[in-house]
Amino acid sequence: MVVLNLNSRRKVMFKVKNVSLYVSVGLLLLIISSCAVTEKVAVEKRLADPFEQNKHLGRGINLGNALDAPREGEWGVTLKEEYFQLIKDAGFDSVRIPCRWSAHALTEKPYTIDPNFFKRVDWAVNCALSRKLPVVLDIHHYAEAYADARGQKAKFLALWEQIASHYKDYPDTLIFELFNEPKRDLTDDIWNTYIKEAIPIVRRTNPNRTIVVGPGDNNIVAHLKNLRIPEDDRNIIVSIHYYFPLEFTHQGADWIKRGDPNSWLGTKWTGSDAEKKAVTDEFDTAAAWAKEHNRPINLGEFGAYEKADMDSRARWTAFVAKSAVERGFSFHYWEFCSSFGAYDPQKNAWREPLLKALIPPKK
Repeated sequence: MVVLNLNSRRKVMFKVKNVSLYVSVGLLLLIISSCAVTEKVAVEKRLADPFEQNKHLGRGINLGNALDAPREGEWGVTLKEEYFQLIKDAGFDSVRIPCRWSAHALTEKPYTIDPNFFKRVDWAVNCALSRKLPVVLDIHHYAEAYADARGQKAKFLALWEQIASHYKDYPDTLIFELFNEPKRDLTDDIWNTYIKEAIPIVRRTNPNRTIVVGPGDNNIVAHLKNLRIPEDDRNIIVSIHYYFPLEFTHQGADWIKRGDPNSWLGTKWTGSDAEKKAVTDEFDTAAAWAKEHNRPINLGEFGAYEKADMDSRARWTAFVAKSAVERGFSFHYWEFCSSFGAYDPQKNAWREPLLKALIPPKK
């Protein structure tokens, strides 16, 4: 029998065949698989400080194109335990785990989530938390809500009721993000009703959990002014996404329906004064909004697609990351090991220009 408090560094009792041995928590965690779904651990019921939580998120990275694909592996990424250690060793502070919950739940009431998908997400969350990597866990690629926002609201709320209940006893280093990039039929007005109804559902089982909420139209800064968050709920981080200029960051991306992405091929980002000003103006607007509303900001996604030249990608990434950090934003780069990836899974190596842009070498 093992008596273990994962949040304690004290010695613990370990009994084997009536022989009592004292082992450190660190050694015991080496014995037990670090990504196993452990028993839920009761956490102290205290209100987390979202500004402190945002500092802990720090410089993070998205584990994209895996659990947010229609089925994991369908988009070329299957999560491996080694990825979490690589991320930790590289110097990242946290991970964002995008999840397509809607594809793993019943389409009719009660919208039950597949237990096997829960187990897989549990594994990923535990892989991160066991390495002291805080996690932002979201609802991602909910395409049905983009097409029929009103018709999908009941399912959205049911998903959060299940997710919140499932993770209610996890430590406060697990953070919930309500929805990735509301858009199209999920207008600002309807999105605000989603927020208004979802947060009380989460709070019933997670009164002290930090929640991430972003504005409409793909979480862009311009829509912060339309975002409505319950004023009396202060345990919230606000997320923005930044992929501008789109002609640079998404050149050659065949899923973009605006314009002709192939005609953008060859677009460079040189770091001119005008190019930098476009970034800083956007982030200054977000910082001013954050100050006015007393909310911390997370740059939840930013990245440049692989068809841009590496020098430009590295320059843009470094400047965006630096500009975010200078304003007190945390960030999660999009993404780890796919078409925007900072890591090359074929070569089993970091793409050094991108890694150095995100985690500058210490002087």
